[in-house]
Amino acid sequence: MNTDPIADYLTRIRNAVMAKHRVVEIPTSSMKREITKILFDKGYILNYKFEEGIHGVIKIALKYHPVSKQSAITELKRVSRPGLRKYVGADELPRVLNGMGIAIISTSRGLMTDKEARSMGVGGEVICYIS
Repeated sequence: MNTDPIADYLTRIRNAVMAKHRVVEIPTSSMKREITKILFDKGYILNYKFEEGIHGVIKIALKYHPVSKQSAITELKRVSRPGLRKYVGADELPRVLNGMGIAIISTSRGLMTDKEARSMGVGGEVICYIS
């Protein structure tokens, strides 16, 4: 049993990046699917695939620079955790690396980045920071 599946998701990606893996497999959930779609839309991962079955799996192809072999993801940080939730209003949304990174926010309108939540004028739970 995993008490914080989102922290496990971020840790698996972080470990795969540090080990220079091309693909990482993660057990699926609806929130993990949404986070994966955001990572793809913002250019942090190369591709992804949802595999259904008894135990669903998300296969994520990690993105690296072709020459320097640097990963597109430099930092993944879990902010709100089960023991200490972090909620912010629309006027208090965080900026990651002065706008160069993203914060994923769980709002009443679904999962979105801090920029999207700011433009819609909604707040919510800060899930993680990605840069």
